[in-house]
Amino acid sequence: MIQQRRSAERGHFDHGWLETYHTFSFASYHDPDFMGFGALRVINQDRVQPAQGFGTHGHDNMEIITYVLEGELHHRDSMGNGSAIRPGEVQLMSAGTGVTHSEFNGSKAGIVELLQMWVIPAKRNTKPRYEQKAFGLDALTGDLRLVVSPTGEGGSLTIGQDARLYASILQPDQSAELSLPEGRSAWLHVARGSLDLNGVSFGPGDGAGIRGERQLRFTAKDRADLVLFDLAEF
Repeated sequence: MIQQRRSAERGHFDHGWLETYHTFSFASYHDPDFMGFGALRVINQDRVQPAQGFGTHGHDNMEIITYVLEGELHHRDSMGNGSAIRPGEVQLMSAGTGVTHSEFNGSKAGIVELLQMWVIPAKRNTKPRYEQKAFGLDALTGDLRLVVSPTGEGGSLTIGQDARLYASILQPDQSAELSLPEGRSAWLHVARGSLDLNGVSFGPGDGAGIRGERQLRFTAKDRADLVLFDLAEF
């Protein structure tokens, strides 16, 4: 079963410096039918204006994944990390017992567009930690690349939950496939472009909860940027 979540159905706020879409309930946006999907709690797609950003704020007991689609996002946190995140790179911050951080668009001209995704951890109050890796746009193009997993397999970042995140950039008419083992579900988010999944059409910003589908086949209609969470069924 593929339960679609159309882009226009998401929460949408334009704060001037930030335009944001919320797939699931977040902050002042509340939809009782979309409080998350299993351990997946947040998918926000943000566009941050030049020289703007999120001031220092805190999190705890959440696995926070940042994936930049365009521009360069500057990060600082209370663990002493300072970095820039660019397209083709993935950041994972395990907030654990608590961490503060800020994120900023350092450009004076271009926007930053990003996905920020939160996963509820399997264990609470662990020691905070930080990882970032440049996979490269070439490595993400034409296939589903594992970028986050519980064990760090295949050079992926390590998350404190039974969850795997795949990222992909498909060019027009390119296809990619993934087999979901028994007892697994998935959430698809199409960040940009359009594609078909098992004969169901998706446009930019669309998503879907996937249950009971063992074989997934994605075919791009035009260039499509997508992420897919492989999760334990619930």
